[in-house]
Amino acid sequence: MHSIKEFEIAKNALENSQVISFPTETVMGLGVYYDDEIAYNLLNQIKRRPEDKPYTLMLGDSNEIQKFAFVSDRDQKIIDRFMPGMVTILLKAKNNVPTYVTHGTGVIGVRIPNLSEIIELLNYVKKPLLVPSANRSGEKPCMSSKEVEQVFKNELGYIYPGEAIGGVPSTIVDLTGEEVKILREGPISRQEIISAIKGGN
Repeated sequence: MHSIKEFEIAKNALENSQVISFPTETVMGLGVYYDDEIAYNLLNQIKRRPEDKPYTLMLGDSNEIQKFAFVSDRDQKIIDRFMPGMVTILLKAKNNVPTYVTHGTGVIGVRIPNLSEIIELLNYVKKPLLVPSANRSGEKPCMSSKEVEQVFKNELGYIYPGEAIGGVPSTIVDLTGEEVKILREGPISRQEIISAIKGGN
């Protein structure tokens, strides 16, 4: 268990438009406040990432999702069954999500990591974070805070110590249309998603 002091340092860095890094159950992530355009631009610069790929919104509480996106009964079944967990869902964003976050698509990816310490951190910093994997564009994601230090050196405001549990990237499910689309099959299978919608186990 990490101390409140570390949560506080992370929060201060975010409030000063800096990029932080922390472990998730898949890979190490980078994070900025979702509504901080200065930090968002810095994140793109640090990742050396083209502007055309939106980042995922990471939250600490599934009840918060409907503040930022439209959630139907069908979507709620998937949220209840698989979140927190290794799934990212694409939903139609509400107006409080800046257009630079959705790249004008009106769509946002949402994820809640299945790591209690990071859920605590997300709830402590009080706002959702935009979180891509911790790597330069085109390189493989870092798996520990030590690797993050080696790759990004002094570019980050704070590196939360720890290691990613490692494994397959999350399953990505597009819930923006009538039809449920699996964009990337990860640890949660298409069959499990369909079954959850139908109300089965």
